[in-house]
Amino acid sequence: MWDLVKGVATVFKARKVNTDSTIFKLHYQATFCLILIFTLILAANQYVGKPIKCMHHMDEKPDEVLDTYCWIHSTYTVTSAFYKQAGIEVPFPGVDSTRGNKEEVKVYRFYQWVSFCLVFQAVLFYAPRWLWKIWEGGKLQALKMDLDIAIISDGDKKQKEKMMLEYLENNLYYHNLWAFKYIFCEFLALVNVIGQMFLMDRFFDGEFLTYGIKVVEFMQSDQEDRVDPMIYIFPRMTKCTFFKYGLSGEVERHDSICILPLNIVNEKIYIFLWFWCIILGCLTVLLLAYRIATIVSYRLRCALFKMHYRNVNGDDIDTIVGNTRFGDWYLLYMIGINIDAGVFREVFHELAQKIGYDTSEKSRLNAV
Repeated sequence: MWDLVKGVATVFKARKVNTDSTIFKLHYQATFCLILIFTLILAANQYVGKPIKCMHHMDEKPDEVLDTYCWIHSTYTVTSAFYKQAGIEVPFPGVDSTRGNKEEVKVYRFYQWVSFCLVFQAVLFYAPRWLWKIWEGGKLQALKMDLDIAIISDGDKKQKEKMMLEYLENNLYYHNLWAFKYIFCEFLALVNVIGQMFLMDRFFDGEFLTYGIKVVEFMQSDQEDRVDPMIYIFPRMTKCTFFKYGLSGEVERHDSICILPLNIVNEKIYIFLWFWCIILGCLTVLLLAYRIATIVSYRLRCALFKMHYRNVNGDDIDTIVGNTRFGDWYLLYMIGINIDAGVFREVFHELAQKIGYDTSEKSRLNAV
């Protein structure tokens, strides 16, 4: 257990190099860890406490046998009983006689699998980050070279600035693929969020996509006229049918009422995940729209650089952004985030002079 906690803590650990956006971090860091925390909470209640407790009137039928049987073989409710008045027409919402109501029986099998499904979801949220770590290849870590430290000897600083400049000069126009791989990972994060919604909808028999909307509508309406969607999807009281041989050798049927206290936790977890996935999906759509705009418009790239790096000369920004590709701009943008502002200004200025000289030299040769 302690090893698992330490493993989760490493995801939150502050990284020396920033290689992605804040919204992307919400996918692989915030969501990943939240889901693992939910899994631990459910596992503690499921495997340490009693996730189900069934009531019966048969003395020869041990409680442990019935509880285990109903947990393994699922429980059920009667859908029409959710619309009846609890305590008057039915004992609990969803609990009623099944005579003549066979087609209205709703079976619940998901509760044994919730913890496993949450772990699988956490892995899917982390997958785009894992892919980007492979494709990024430690490029920003190599280029940073401890230049984020303001206190550094002039000799070391000049040497490392020279090494960075040599790399940037020799590899201009070759960073598009590297940058587009990152954008593809952000796109995968969006696909994952959308896919998670449909995955959970399938997991809950088509009830999850509208779950949040129904909860909001229920909270705003007269509760006597509507069915609580949290109780409908995550019932706290269900029925279970147990069969055994009677004294005469005939098969006897025994109906039990089962309490599922774990569903009180499940309903809160999944209403949070519904709203969280909607918000995260919308933010990721806006992020990808922003990426497309920066790819298409070099003027937007110039404006973003000038807004974020106010200490960098504006003419240098116009020179570099106007004569490089999107991938070069994105690499420089990320380098500026990871190193000292003064060092970045010097490197940027020298690179602008080099690019400006090369551009003027090519123009002169073409004129000749």
